[in-house]
Amino acid sequence: MKAEVHKLELMFQKKNPVTFLKELSAIKFQYQSLCACFKPVAVEQKESKSCICAAVNKTMNVIQNLQKQTDLELSPLTEEEKTLKSHMPDL
Repeated sequence: MKAEVHKLELMFQKKNPVTFLKELSAIKFQYQSLCACFKPVAVEQKESKSCICAAVNKTMNVIQNLQKQTDLELSPLTEEEKTLKSHMPDL
């Protein structure tokens, strides 16, 4: 990223607007290519998160049902569980 910023700074110093526009266009193409590469990753990450949240919710429901059946009380969340819950607001 720093190299790209430096490249832009150099482009602004150039006098020839045609060269500037060509290089700017090339950077735009690189950016669009990167976005296209990362879009499937973002979609897959979102799907994975949803699956994990669903599995955790299902597990929590099973535990709660077992606790009700055995007359056990739910203990307060540990710090680790609180941290996990804060990173997964869907829970």
